Amino acid sequence: MSPRPFFSVLHDLLDHERDVRLGELLDAAGEQSYGLLILLLALPSLVPALNTGLAPVGGAAVMAIGYQLGRGVPHPWVPQRVLALPIHKGAIKNALARLERLLLRWSSRTAEKHPLSHKWMGAALIWTGFLLAVPVPLPFANIIPAAILCLLGAALLEQRQDWAWAATLASLGTTVYFALSANLAFRIFRTLRSLAD
Repeated sequence: MSPRPFFSVLHDLLDHERDVRLGELLDAAGEQSYGLLILLLALPSLVPALNTGLAPVGGAAVMAIGYQLGRGVPHPWVPQRVLALPIHKGAIKNALARLERLLLRWSSRTAEKHPLSHKWMGAALIWTGFLLAVPVPLPFANIIPAAILCLLGAALLEQRQDWAWAATLASLGTTVYFALSANLAFRIFRTLRSLAD
């Protein structure tokens, strides 16, 4: 399979520039920087030891990014302090190589790439980011939305509508899971309260 433009641009920048900062990577990636940022924000929430503290922050940041994508901003706004952060080129190249291998494994040689609707993807990111940020005391309450966001980020990188649809349906399923669980918890609470009275 031919190399992807996203990875080609970033690898070229990392190979030719002496000092690289996050802002340069995002500028080089252009609109595909949305997918990169979504992955960077969602991946830590997949780690059980980290997701409790990072999930609300990551979810709020994803919502802001989704809003910008839905509005058609060419690439997401990031605070200057964050853009100025230096990048460890070796670590980034290794991470990019691992991500590229993973996406190649997921990709089908016959799958067609199509431009994704920014409004649709923006709405999906805002809602799924909200699900990640909400402190829901349920099993996998942070991990499921984080995994969905990773799939949305990969869909943005690869322009894959099938991944975007799968992620959107998974987000709707998670919404139903949260709603039914909240309803069940409310019923149990009301029953216990009536017994106590």
